[in-house]
Amino acid sequence: MKTHQDWAQALFTAKKNREPIDPLTTIDESLTVVDAYGIQQEYVRLLAGDDGKVVGYKLGLTSRPMQELMGVDQPDYGPVLSNMVFADGATVDLGQYIQPRVEAEIALVLDAPLRGPEVTTMEAARAIAGAFPAVEMVDSRIKDWKIRLVDTIADLASSAAIILGPRMIPLDGWDPRLCGMVVARNGVTVDTGAGAAALGNPLAAVAWLANTLAPFDVTLEPGWFVMTGALHRAFPVQPGDVIHAEFDRLGSVIVNFK
Repeated sequence: MKTHQDWAQALFTAKKNREPIDPLTTIDESLTVVDAYGIQQEYVRLLAGDDGKVVGYKLGLTSRPMQELMGVDQPDYGPVLSNMVFADGATVDLGQYIQPRVEAEIALVLDAPLRGPEVTTMEAARAIAGAFPAVEMVDSRIKDWKIRLVDTIADLASSAAIILGPRMIPLDGWDPRLCGMVVARNGVTVDTGAGAAALGNPLAAVAWLANTLAPFDVTLEPGWFVMTGALHRAFPVQPGDVIHAEFDRLGSVIVNFK
């Protein structure tokens, strides 16, 4: 029987060698969501190495269609490491990844600690300094994206890289739920979305995360950011693509792929 450490090493090796593995759930059908988060913790230790540290969290499965597709009724999450974060305008080498896709999101930045349980959306709002326009590149170390909930949780919620916009915008005077977004590839619009796609409200997504992490003795720390969930369906990218996501109020974020 494989241990959590064994599974984490298999995912880490798949990432390093760019050779995806079979779904964990087809190899061991007994794996649970609790097991998946245990595997994720071990995987994070391997990914952090000597120069990585947790700088925030990402949420996945925050939209109702994705939850219905996966047969779940809540999001999943994974830590974001410093060595996964890129600045606006960065060029990302796709040769380091397996089967990448991108999605535009609102990243909320904390300026006060937030710890559950029973954090409300209003309390989450008071802990937020502001928002960045952001793009998440997701990737799967599982063959052909044939994932079930346990697979994606164990695999860092399928996260790979985060690209943050050039400046943070305070939340004063506007509602993240109503923040519209247009994402384009090579100048052609691919999709549109709004903040409400993220669990109904990006601020509610932060509250959910704080409450979900509380039993694990984790506090969301000042300076950390939360990727609150995709505002549209993820789409694949290839070398030469330029992704430009424009948000109401927040401005835009650009990422180049080679």
